[in-house]
Amino acid sequence: MGTVTTLPRSRPLGRADLDVMPDDGHRYELIDGALIVTPAPSTAHQTVVLELAVLLRERCPGHLKVLVAPFDVVLTDDTIMQPDLLVARRRDLTERDLPAAPVLAIEVLSPSTRRIDLTLKRSRFEAAGCLHYWVVDPDQPAITAWQLQGAAYVEAAQVTGGETLSVQEPFTMDVVPAQLSRP
Repeated sequence: MGTVTTLPRSRPLGRADLDVMPDDGHRYELIDGALIVTPAPSTAHQTVVLELAVLLRERCPGHLKVLVAPFDVVLTDDTIMQPDLLVARRRDLTERDLPAAPVLAIEVLSPSTRRIDLTLKRSRFEAAGCLHYWVVDPDQPAITAWQLQGAAYVEAAQVTGGETLSVQEPFTMDVVPAQLSRP
């Protein structure tokens, strides 16, 4: 039988509460003190993450680093998220986590995370000053890219199928959504 974790019900959760979550294949995140638990991703989801991680890593300059989930992005004590992929400044990283907004956060949509990725996570990364936020929909396939202008995200691009997402920031690269779902 697995470890039972009892969580407080009378207060928002924080980093210390997240630290006692079991290592059971689920992803545990906090958004404004609320616990978000998602199941392990599907094969299709992982394929997209891997293909995109390879593309990002090939083009990533030395002062930045590409990481894949699970890796904590600590925006506040009660908002700790794990984007599917992130690009961070090396100087901002610790061995344990990223205690700052990433330069780029990417979420690959799945049925269990779609609403959270498009609303809560997007707004928290925006408020924290994450310069770029992408959402990949493997079912379409499609990529929507937002860029921070002032204090708000504006849609920088939306591409589907065989169209090419061409970006100059945080570094130059081209991504074709249809090529991320290799059989």
